[in-house]
Amino acid sequence: SKSHTLRYALHQLYYDPNIENKNLAQKWLMQAQVSPQAWQFCWVLLRPEKVPEIQYFGASALHTKISRYWGDIPAEQYDTLKTQLFSQIAHFASGSKIVLTRLCVALASLALNMMPEAWPGAVSEMVRMFQEEGGEVDGRARCLALLELLTVLPEEFQTSRLPQYRKGQVRGALGREWTAVYPLLQQLLRQPDSPPLVKARVLKCLSSWVLLDVPLNESEGLVEASFTALADPELFDTAVEAIVNTISQPDSQRYVNTLLKLVPQVLQLQEQLRDAVQNGDMETSHGICRIAVSLGENHSRALLEQVEHWQSFLALVNMIMFCTGIPGHYPVNETTSSLTLTFWYTLQDDIMSFEAEKQAIYLQVYRPVYFQLVDVLLHKAQFPTDEEYASWSSDEKEQFRIYRVDVSDTLMYVYEMLGAELLSNLYDKLGRVLTNTEPTTTWQHTEALLYGFQSIAETIDVNYSDVIPGLIGLIPRININNVQLADTVMFTIGALAEWLADHPVMLSSVLPLVLQALGNPDLSVSSVSTLKKICRECKYDLPPYAANIVAVSQEVLIKQIHKTSQCMWLMQALGFLLSALPVEEILRNLHSLITPYIQQLEKLAGETPNPSNKLAIIHILGLLSNLFTTLDITKPEEEPGENAPPIKSAPPQTGPNPVVVVLQQVFALIQTVLSKWLNDSQVVEAVCAIFEKSVKTLLHDFAPMVSQLSEMLGQMYSTIPQASALDLTRQMVHIFASETNHFPPIKALFELVTSVTLTIFQQGPRDHPDIVDSFMQLQAQALKRKPDLFLSESLDVKAVFHCGVLSLKFPEAPTVKSTCLFFTELIPRCADVPPVGQVVQEHGKLLLLAVLEAIGGQSSRSLMDQFAEVLFCLNKHCFALLTVWLKEALRSPGFPSSRVSNEQKDTFSQQVLRERVNKRRVKDIVKEFTLVCRGLHGTEYAADY
Repeated sequence: SKSHTLRYALHQLYYDPNIENKNLAQKWLMQAQVSPQAWQFCWVLLRPEKVPEIQYFGASALHTKISRYWGDIPAEQYDTLKTQLFSQIAHFASGSKIVLTRLCVALASLALNMMPEAWPGAVSEMVRMFQEEGGEVDGRARCLALLELLTVLPEEFQTSRLPQYRKGQVRGALGREWTAVYPLLQQLLRQPDSPPLVKARVLKCLSSWVLLDVPLNESEGLVEASFTALADPELFDTAVEAIVNTISQPDSQRYVNTLLKLVPQVLQLQEQLRDAVQNGDMETSHGICRIAVSLGENHSRALLEQVEHWQSFLALVNMIMFCTGIPGHYPVNETTSSLTLTFWYTLQDDIMSFEAEKQAIYLQVYRPVYFQLVDVLLHKAQFPTDEEYASWSSDEKEQFRIYRVDVSDTLMYVYEMLGAELLSNLYDKLGRVLTNTEPTTTWQHTEALLYGFQSIAETIDVNYSDVIPGLIGLIPRININNVQLADTVMFTIGALAEWLADHPVMLSSVLPLVLQALGNPDLSVSSVSTLKKICRECKYDLPPYAANIVAVSQEVLIKQIHKTSQCMWLMQALGFLLSALPVEEILRNLHSLITPYIQQLEKLAGETPNPSNKLAIIHILGLLSNLFTTLDITKPEEEPGENAPPIKSAPPQTGPNPVVVVLQQVFALIQTVLSKWLNDSQVVEAVCAIFEKSVKTLLHDFAPMVSQLSEMLGQMYSTIPQASALDLTRQMVHIFASETNHFPPIKALFELVTSVTLTIFQQGPRDHPDIVDSFMQLQAQALKRKPDLFLSESLDVKAVFHCGVLSLKFPEAPTVKSTCLFFTELIPRCADVPPVGQVVQEHGKLLLLAVLEAIGGQSSRSLMDQFAEVLFCLNKHCFALLTVWLKEALRSPGFPSSRVSNEQKDTFSQQVLRERVNKRRVKDIVKEFTLVCRGLHGTEYAADY
């Protein structure tokens, strides 16, 4: 029998250790739930003699039927279903809690589907049914069952699959039923003899109903009773949730009178808050803080506008300040202060958004509050003692770091309100701390003040501030005896790099500190990033210090003090530094800087390849490419646009570029390394990166290397094709293809890599989506910069076209995007490049079929815009052909999807052909059509999209 098989399947699901059997059972049970017989077996499974797991499954199956297959239930069965569910809930009221909850959810779903017409007053009826004395079930169990039912009702509404128009109707109906729920909850919460469990359920129920935007003034009494419940430790958590949820409802801003009544109730919690803080009761202080913050954060605007109540709102703000400054170190002895930070943003935004006169009044009251906030935040940002910090876990240290970043963001924001006075204030405090002769001040105090300064200087242009010279003067007086303090000193200097560029005379007082810090591995990140900022911003003022900077950098590189990424930054810093020197000095420095690495590389090139020398090789190649990334001796005239090569003035000196000189010297060595490591894509990538970075920085200065590099790239790619070689070829095509004297080597390279890649396509390109992706980008670049490349006898345009059509069908989205880009560059060339025109005329229909297949459901929906662009291009440049092709293609039955009718295909085709100007419109047409093809049209899924 069905119910026997079902019991067996459930047994497998719960108790069979074999995962295969579990999965089979689960699949079978899913199907059983939706079968027409489910109605019969559900009630059988709920019988009292069954075990709870089986009863639970029966209740779940009922819920599934009602919530997802409502249409299958005949209207005449509604009432029976309702009655059966009521009696089952009454029965399980004193039975298994999990089964009871599922049954309540099923009845809730039934009510939502029947409201408002088929079951008006559903909620009142539920209340009535459970308040009638039922013989066998005790009153308290019935009461808890009713509360469970009332709690799951709004939750089920939130997740229900009701269509949009029904959602509105049902929400309205539920809102009207609040009048039946409210008195019940109020009575249960206020009754002195209500057991704590019942009160806790009442509070949960309130939390659930406010999700439906119950008007705040209609739940006022319950909120008040919830405040009273906070005194009871057993109810504290649920009461906090209920109050916070109620106050945070977006709609509650409209009920200003109720909000005004809530302020004194929150203020009355101050004593409980202070006691909790004194007794180290973090749970309680956290909960009360959440209440104060949710009132302040959600309603600061409304409460600020009640001018005659300004004192009570100020009292609330001060209560929140107390929470911000709660004693203890976050996150170890307190977790509350972080909850308050967004409140300070919100309050400031609201004050600054008032018109001038009103704003002036508020600023008088609140500027002092914000100055106090700065003190509190800087106190909270202080590190604990060294012993205490050493005892923290790495997770606690990381949370503290993030907390300090949040404090830093808040300070930067507060600066908008307090302005320059804030900087002077911090500077005065720092001056007092550093000139204080008594050694009472801790390093933590100094560090926090500097941290505040750096937080602001990092993002706000402080160049006009008159306290910076004084601050830079104070920095060398700091007794740096601690890593955290040293880090902050470094970051502060880094934040002032732009200011130093305008006041280069001050470099001599801070640069020695940075160079000294470079030798300390604990200060690796801060010292290297600060040096890099100084070298980038102040490079034209650094020549007098260059020899010293290079010497110290070389020393730390040889001692291997820094991790790989910091070594790379250091090289970039040196690149910026050298850029400003005369050419012969650049060459002299490069020579001393690079020689040790070249010698090491020669030694490595002679060894048999193994994993450790591979890492060493990649490291050295990385150092070179990072140096060449920033070593740029031309002075930029102006900031170029995106992707456009920068417009640069001619360098004043003649002779080859220093980078080219070095590259030519090491070229043979790099070839040797390559020949040994051609099989290793990481080494090949590292080699390509050196040239790619150099080409990008040098642009036309790279010219002397073009033919050498083209030849090497060709050999590399012919031996073992790799995507990085194609990317470098694309870079070369981009810069040099349109220069007559470089055209021959570039053309030869382009033809060679194209024919090698076509061979890969013949052998099966599926394993190389990255090569196909880079290849398509290269072809698109060639069409864009130098379409003449497609006029060549030795370039098989037809084969490239066919490869493109094939690549459109790849599952990898990036590859498909690059291929669409290729076609949008190719199609416009039909008119002026005869081989392209010919291939599109002869084989364009294949391209269209591939595009339609993708739109029909073969490709991800996220790519539809790209396919629409190809379609738009065809329409713009091959209109007559497209008209014929579309007609022929869409004539095939079931193409591009069995879900579209002939009328829908005709409409699509007419809509597309009409749009030859408006690309956006074609994208919309394609999106619309793809949804129809996928059977998603008009579904919620489509709407979310």
